[in-house]
Amino acid sequence: MITDKEILVLYYSQHGATRQMAQLIARGIEQVAGVRARLRTVPKISTVCESTEPGIPDSGAPYVELNDLNECIGLALGSPTRFGNMAAPLKYFWDGTGGLWMQHALAGKPAAVFTSSSSMHGGQETTLLSMMLPLLHHGMVIIGIPYSEPELSLTQSGGTPYGASHVAGLASDTPISEAEKKLCIALGKRLAHTALKLVQ
Repeated sequence: MITDKEILVLYYSQHGATRQMAQLIARGIEQVAGVRARLRTVPKISTVCESTEPGIPDSGAPYVELNDLNECIGLALGSPTRFGNMAAPLKYFWDGTGGLWMQHALAGKPAAVFTSSSSMHGGQETTLLSMMLPLLHHGMVIIGIPYSEPELSLTQSGGTPYGASHVAGLASDTPISEAEKKLCIALGKRLAHTALKLVQ
């Protein structure tokens, strides 16, 4: 029995938009034969030493483990924008991956990034770039969205060549636009196709 290879879709989401994007990217991944998406998230962090999160989230994807990165043939990494940077819980997780870095465990695997911001010019592209930095240090192969995807030129909302993005609105209640959805799915498919080529 042949088991499908898996691509990790790792995200942090506070209001739900980044989680929805992760699900769309996973849908794109699973449109490629022989590949499945593995959805994972990270817990919130707190400056209060006594504050803890449950070992298993109340809802949504399970928390990521380092072994998820080892087992998967590619990665889609998503975060809301935080002043033009990735959210602290996601950064905290990557700060703990030094052991994988020492083993070169992620070197040569493809990765893509995605984000959501409250405003059109809320730091989407710098957030995407900030997420690429630890991936480059790990030796991952970064892929983006080419302009052969027509929505990239036509979108009036999110969407960048650096990765998928969404404008959620100041109240974080703006639905993901059709262009944004198509770009998320296209990024998932491109990541899956690339991962299969690199793993052979």
